[in-house]
Amino acid sequence: MKTTLILFATVLAYVSVISCKTEIKTEPVKKADISEFTGQWTIDIQGGSVGWLEVRQEENYLDGDILWGGGSVVPVSNIFLEKDHILVVQRSNNVVRKADENKIPLKTQTITEWLEIVKNGEKIEGILLSPKNDGSGVDSSTFTGTKLPAPPPAPDLANVKFGDPITLFNGKDLTGWRLTNESQTNGFSVVDGILTNNPAQVEGQPHISYGNLRTDQTFEDFNLKLEVNVPEDGNSGIYLRGMYEIQVADSYKKGLDPHYMGGVYSRITPVVSAEKPAGTWQTFDITLCDRHISVILNGITIIYNKPVYAPTGGALTSDVFAPGPIYLQGDHRAVQYRNIVLTPIVK
Repeated sequence: MKTTLILFATVLAYVSVISCKTEIKTEPVKKADISEFTGQWTIDIQGGSVGWLEVRQEENYLDGDILWGGGSVVPVSNIFLEKDHILVVQRSNNVVRKADENKIPLKTQTITEWLEIVKNGEKIEGILLSPKNDGSGVDSSTFTGTKLPAPPPAPDLANVKFGDPITLFNGKDLTGWRLTNESQTNGFSVVDGILTNNPAQVEGQPHISYGNLRTDQTFEDFNLKLEVNVPEDGNSGIYLRGMYEIQVADSYKKGLDPHYMGGVYSRITPVVSAEKPAGTWQTFDITLCDRHISVILNGITIIYNKPVYAPTGGALTSDVFAPGPIYLQGDHRAVQYRNIVLTPIVK
């Protein structure tokens, strides 16, 4: 018994020494102030997609919005500081566990994903943790973020100088255009002088992944004019500089929404509806200047000189200052384009 006590005491002494040595060698973690995380951040996600996060300090709580890869900007469900230096951002989604024969939910659960974020110099970095739907584990992806400065004051569009117009579509073939992802299927072709997208699926066959079509050239600020024909329930998008999506959709008489025709997707709502019925040729006159967007749809100004703070879902890059292509969304539904002309702004 005495031998056992002596051995136990020796082990405790050894553990204490090791613990002391560990404490001496470990650098103390710097305590973060919540103000270091507030503001807007563009995010580069592991795998190549782009996100965005805004953290706001409200009167007595933190709030925010998030965009992750594709889709819309959505509110977060909770934000808090953990261990004095890790910002935790939670977002929640309802998952249907059981449904009846009419697909009416019988059982739902709320699944919460969370980001763990630390400050690293002038940037943020972290990990997104997503519980698997079947409860068998957690998926994860890493990311880095860059603080976004506020847009400059609205430019005086009356004094903007333009260069020579550039015809982006020659009406004959896809010269000057390529897929944003060459591994996908190209649904675009030229039919009777019209740039036509037909992302058809074959019943009973594997799903075909159709790609988005982009210009070879990249641009800074510009005016873009084009015509588009959206069939019933059609859906596409015009990406300015590969970053900001102007929505193209059959939304005739559906009201005002940033997800409807001419809106800056999920970010800027038109002030008036100017859509025409499905199957009708419609005109766009779009200006991007100093991170401000104006949209004239069918001769009616629906957005005028509004700041666009950050990328929309599906952006090719997180850098809001980098030149980028025009790209046309091709992975949704059928659509037609013609008379695509870009006139660069000269500074």
